[in-house]
This record gives sequence, C-alpha cells and structure tokens, in this order.
Amino acid sequence: MNYRIVHRTEYHYSEPVDSGHNEARLLAREVPRQHTRSAVLAIDPPPADFRERLDYFGNRVVSFALDQPHRALTVTATSEITVEDTVPALPLFEGESWEASRRALAGATDGESLLARDFVLESPLIPAQRGLADYAAPSFTPGRPLLDAVHELMERIHRDFRYDPEFTTLSTPLAQVLEHRRGVCQDFAHLAIGCLRAHGVAARYVSGYIETLPPPGKAKLVGGAASHAWFSVFVPGSGWVDFDPTNNQVPASQHITIAWGRDYSDVTPLKGIIFGGGKMGMQVAVDVLNLDRAAAGGGTPSAAPPNPPAGAGQAQQQS
Repeated sequence: MNYRIVHRTEYHYSEPVDSGHNEARLLAREVPRQHTRSAVLAIDPPPADFRERLDYFGNRVVSFALDQPHRALTVTATSEITVEDTVPALPLFEGESWEASRRALAGATDGESLLARDFVLESPLIPAQRGLADYAAPSFTPGRPLLDAVHELMERIHRDFRYDPEFTTLSTPLAQVLEHRRGVCQDFAHLAIGCLRAHGVAARYVSGYIETLPPPGKAKLVGGAASHAWFSVFVPGSGWVDFDPTNNQVPASQHITIAWGRDYSDVTPLKGIIFGGGKMGMQVAVDVLNLDRAAAGGGTPSAAPPNPPAGAGQAQQQS
C-alpha cells in the first residue's frame, strides 16, 4: 500500500512570540515492511535554525528555532510511505512461555535484547502499580506462550474498556483509566504496556497513523483521520511484534509507524518552548490518503477536524 500523509499543526498567539525552540517527531522511520519514499517538514515562518538527528530510540527528530517575532506558526509534515500489503504471521500457540521469555531476556547479552530491557522498566507516563499486574494476571497463566498471552490481553482491553475521547487528556493518570475503564488509543497502549511490564515483559509505545477507509463489508476503524497509537512486545530471538488494542488487531498494511519509545512522552509529535505569545490556540489536522485506492477511484483523503484530533481529548494527544 502506498500512502500520502499530511499532518498540519497551526499555532495562533494573542501576543507576538519573540522566539521559540521546538522539536518535531513527524517524519516516519524506516522499519521492516515500511519504506519512506519522501518526507518534507515545512515551517512557516521559516526557522533560523533547522537540524535533523536520531534520538536514543532511533526516531527522526527535527529541531528548529525561530528568532523573529510572529503571531502564528504552522508546521506541516508531508510524507509518502509504502507499507507491505501483508498480514504478519502470528504463531500464538508456539514458542516459549512468557516466563521462559522473561528469563531469556534477563540473561541475554546481544545488543537488541540489551536495548529491549529499557522497555521493562517503568517510565514517566507508565508508573509501576499493582492494579496493572492484577488486571493482566488472567492472561498470564503459568506456562502460556508469550504471544498467546499478549493477544488475549489485547482482546480483553478492547472488550473491557470504552473508547471515550471526552474522558482523558494528556495528564490523566493511568490509574484513572484502569479504574473507570475508558479512554483513547494512547491510554489503551499505555495500559497494555504497563500490564506487560508488570510481568517482566518488554513493551514499547508506537506512534503513527491508521488508514480510515475500511475494506468492503468491514466496520470503520477507530482512530482514523488523526494520529494513532499502539504497542509492541519484545519476543527474545524473534524481535518486536505489534498489537493494536483500540481496534483489536495485529497491525498490518493499514498502520503507518512514525516513532516509538517508552511512552507518549518520548514520541510527542511537536513540543517546544516560546518566549512571549500570551494566550495560545492550536489546531491539528491529519490527512491520510491511500494512493493505490485513490488511483483506482476508490477513495479520497480523510481529514481530521480541527483541534482536538478525533479521539484525542486535546491537541496532539493520539486517538
């Protein structure tokens, strides 16, 4: 599948901003089954300084600074990405038990496993708490294969939790999500990651997009026309496997990966500091166009409404 993605963020200020320093994680990274053909980040007004680097997790980060007074700022990321049109094979009932996988990760010395251990620890938005271990416990029965346990956990979150874009914001504690059993995709990804880490399993947060046009006869996927989030679990000897609890599926050709980290705080699409500005307003819009479908006359771009994005609760939270 070939996609064109346009992610536009607009800031408006009641008073002039004298200067600002920002970081953007809006350009897709290269991952298995996904290739970025082009990616452009347009900034208005033009920045005085513009630099790209890779962060600790290998995500593409653009740092830019503005040193001229301005009352508005627009950041537009336009990418063309190819995703393999295949469904990953998931051997749920094969492989080592989750306990054996946990021991294997703890004792491994290869580079990938050593990096994966970072994702067993708690993180700023996913603190360790007993309730997470208790919720995950029915899925992590003794001797159960790791992927089978994770797949059931994904299904349970999808079944037990209500998708409610009005309930949470970026500052809502994970404990409240667990207690009230509602939230958006960011919350469900955090919840699953916390459950897995509570059992010593490495899990990371994945940020990206999801195509909004469903296959014929299928229901529309939740989280379309906005940023999306899911999680990935590390399987020693095999690598990382993605799961989407919001839509209860293993991500395939409709999911486009942008970045990953310990939690949302590591992959925030756009953040920074400004000097001046007074009151600030922000609008975010995302267009995801399947170029193959459009060429065949089967689809048009899907646009997110202005701030907040669909399923977000506030700007730049993922749906």
